[in-house]
Amino acid sequence: MKGMSPALLRALHDVLGPTGCITGDGVSDKYASDWSKSSWQRPLALLRPASTEQLSRTLALCHAAGQPVVVQGGLTGLGGGASPRPREVALNLERMNRIIEVDPVGMTITTESGATLEAVQQAAREHRLQFPLDFGSRGSCTIGGNLSTNAGGNSVIRHGVARQLALGLEVVLADGTVISSLNRLVKNSSGYDTKQLFIGSEGTLGVISRAVLRAVPAQSQRGTLLASAADFDGVLRCLDLARRQLAGSLSAFEVMWPAYVERVLREQPTLTGLGQLARGFWILIETESDSADETVALQGLYEQALESRALQDALLAQSLREAEDFWKLRDGVGALLAAWPHPATFDIGLPIASMPAFCAAVAARVEARYPGLAMLPFGHLGDGTLHLLFDAPSTAAELELVELVLQPVGDFGGAISSEHGIGVLKRNYLGLSRNPAEIELMRRFKQMLDPRGILNSGRVLTD
Repeated sequence: MKGMSPALLRALHDVLGPTGCITGDGVSDKYASDWSKSSWQRPLALLRPASTEQLSRTLALCHAAGQPVVVQGGLTGLGGGASPRPREVALNLERMNRIIEVDPVGMTITTESGATLEAVQQAAREHRLQFPLDFGSRGSCTIGGNLSTNAGGNSVIRHGVARQLALGLEVVLADGTVISSLNRLVKNSSGYDTKQLFIGSEGTLGVISRAVLRAVPAQSQRGTLLASAADFDGVLRCLDLARRQLAGSLSAFEVMWPAYVERVLREQPTLTGLGQLARGFWILIETESDSADETVALQGLYEQALESRALQDALLAQSLREAEDFWKLRDGVGALLAAWPHPATFDIGLPIASMPAFCAAVAARVEARYPGLAMLPFGHLGDGTLHLLFDAPSTAAELELVELVLQPVGDFGGAISSEHGIGVLKRNYLGLSRNPAEIELMRRFKQMLDPRGILNSGRVLTD
């Protein structure tokens, strides 16, 4: 095969077999790009190990040959990190998808990293547990991908990000060395916590093969409120009330700017029933507990927020179906991204009070370059994450929007990525969120663990 050693290809085929080592037209277009659609490149080969042993032998062969590898999970990333570059083979762990064990006493879930988030959530429910990491791509994204980007999602305000939900990892290094640290203890201060080096490293330091995850008791009651605030000041006052009144039961506080709401309602006619809510900033609040009074608590919050004029209107879900409809509005981003040929998406970490000023600054920069291009903001406001969406007119515009949006981040004390990772698209802007000493330390880790630079080269750090 052009660009790849025939001897290496034969050796990989011997290790992985015909269903684990695929080349040429046998490689589906699915593996040529992640959800960012920032580039399209068919990999030289698709490698699909079915076990940690096969993964180890595969990486050892690639390391010895100096063969570049792009690591893929569910391909739902938005930073271009899983999209192949020229001369790369794609390493996809979709065959390593077993839920190995659910321990209802220790409240842990041990899983291979190719399992989807939804499969892990379902396994937890079967034991009256809950795995609280959650976002709209749950049916496609994988646990390995979630951990490699330190994903956040809808319930961070209560349960934390992926880093806080992982107790132990098994990781395969670039040279095939298996580092097995499948810790199941909540408290373990026995030396360095090495798993934290790999969580959030986006596959540049090693490939996560298995994980021990923390679960929590399943909550029997859930309350969901969709509310409207006339302005962002009302949103902030509602957030303060929710934090104080709902205390430990508050699990989500999502905010959708008017432009986002209008676009999703237009694209999803089945949600038109929500149109009765007053226009403005729409807020999705959810609580979880074992108390039968969740709807009462949310009703009390709404009444106090209405009296103080923080809110102007609200809908309280009276059934599971109504709650799901509320979340379809928030998760409508998935349908938008699928329909747009050149989506430009951002996950900015910001001080919450700075979000309106940041949006205004970015909108002015975008309008000056692309007049009339709509900016659709929404966010996990409770944890300070702001998402911005653009239906870019071209690939060139998509790339230029990265500069237009990210350049002001440093001025606002923000982070260029709060949960999707750096990938390829944001790597040139890492210095806006990390100082030179931090970046140099990252390079030292990379050189130590991947001296030949075969793992996800050009992601996170520049070549």
